[in-house]
Amino acid sequence: MLTGLSSVAREAKTWPFEQARLLLARTLRLRLTDAERDLAANLIAEGKAAEAVATLPALREPIVFQCGFGASGLPHMGTFGEAARPTMVRTAFRALTDDAIPTKLIVFSDDMDGLRKVPDNVPNREMLLEDIDKPVTSVRDPFGEYPSFGAHNNARLRAFLDGFGFDYEFMSSTETYKSGRFDDVLLMVLARFDAIQAVMLPTLGEERRATYSPFLPISPKTGKVLQVPTLERNVAKGTIVFRDQDDELTEVPVTGGHVKLQWRPDWAARWTALKVDFEASGKDLVDSVRVSNKLARVLGAEPPEAFHFELFMDENNQKISKSKGNGLTMEEWLRYGAPESLVYYMYQSPKSAKRLYFDVIPKATDEYLQQLDAYNRGRPGSRDGGNAPAIDNPAWHVHTGNPPERGSPVSFSLLLNLVSAADASTADILWGFLARYIPGASPETEPMLDKLVGYAINYYEDFVKPAKRFRNPDDRERAAMSDLVARLQALPADADAELIQNEVFEAGKVGGFEPLRSWFSALYEVLLGQSQGPRFGSFAAIFGVQRTIALIEGALARA
Repeated sequence: MLTGLSSVAREAKTWPFEQARLLLARTLRLRLTDAERDLAANLIAEGKAAEAVATLPALREPIVFQCGFGASGLPHMGTFGEAARPTMVRTAFRALTDDAIPTKLIVFSDDMDGLRKVPDNVPNREMLLEDIDKPVTSVRDPFGEYPSFGAHNNARLRAFLDGFGFDYEFMSSTETYKSGRFDDVLLMVLARFDAIQAVMLPTLGEERRATYSPFLPISPKTGKVLQVPTLERNVAKGTIVFRDQDDELTEVPVTGGHVKLQWRPDWAARWTALKVDFEASGKDLVDSVRVSNKLARVLGAEPPEAFHFELFMDENNQKISKSKGNGLTMEEWLRYGAPESLVYYMYQSPKSAKRLYFDVIPKATDEYLQQLDAYNRGRPGSRDGGNAPAIDNPAWHVHTGNPPERGSPVSFSLLLNLVSAADASTADILWGFLARYIPGASPETEPMLDKLVGYAINYYEDFVKPAKRFRNPDDRERAAMSDLVARLQALPADADAELIQNEVFEAGKVGGFEPLRSWFSALYEVLLGQSQGPRFGSFAAIFGVQRTIALIEGALARA
């Protein structure tokens, strides 16, 4: 599905393709000679990326995308975004190169970090306090399910990423340090200690500069990750000397998991050891990326192509935090919205700050459905004849280049209003309306709609129903609604949504509502106890004209 797209990928305007083109330019610049670069660029431009890879062995080594996970807290929405966005760039890169240059995504868990603070959203916090400063893979699991807190958080992350179908390679910091995979780069840090310090010390305050070392030794006696000065270095032996918590001088190797690097040197060392080509990170880490870039060059590596995204905010415009547990969790989003809507939300305007709270879910869901419908209208053989810019459609990125051919014939916002009007508590009640409106429709023939039905019921019960505030109509609204009842009664039995909508418009115009938006607001506030909703004609067509008439007459009677 990702081959034969290189010509349109070169012209695509969306941000994943912009990043993919930068990444391709970096790859050709770093891996090839000038002559080879010209050859590869020409072949790729001609749609012959496979020939370029066959001719130039340097292009056979995978392009490495990486994202990090702080395993000291439960996975949260920002964690998911850090995997979703590189995946979108990876998909764009594969299309740009006709999937000829291999790629992989590494999800790297910083689970060797010391637990510095106990998260607010976990049980048995007293037990975690006893394990403070130990690597999170040595901290007991407060949930009692895994060998450690780090293992628990890693498992939560992997289960979620697997559920979304991410193609990734999971790596544990603890395993990479202890297995010896980082040994070469750790010895290089030891050998280039002074150069590392020359980069780091100017970035620190005076007090921290006095004791800073890129090495965080793990105490052989307490198992804690120590922030202590390096007193001696022995490059030939590959060891450092520090003062342990009992004040005794202690010598340990920098290899084999006996030390952990401070996080900026660790970032640079990871890029170096794993040959990372692309990494996305939050805007709050711009300065840290700049420092780590310098450190990577000290270690003889070229920093990866960087992409900075804005942060998510909670309902109070505060940055979401894994330790605070504010904002939405992934599980909460998936109670109220389709997984595809979450990926779509991650795709949207990554360089703009966005609120990440419950009220964004319906809008994101309906926007995703609209984009999927637009994509499918552009497929060859569809009514638009395949003329739409398919790979610039968000649905293409949401589904890694392979969107489904069908979405939902009913919007999520319309379903919410249907649930509200019918006070539906089960999917069977809603399907009773939907099956009459969409001939032949069933949960089996409309799987996306069936999922939306469940989400709509959950969302209505938890958020809409408790906040419903009905109001009585004023005199002008009463007259217009009475007129609307008469118009609906005069409609033919087979009136469709468009015909119903026209009569609703006319009732508002005759009633003198200007702008007409105020007329529709009045309908929703009086009839459904909320300020907005979908097209009223579509709602009435599904709910039934006679039921809609009864709904209006009931509201007028209670006033």
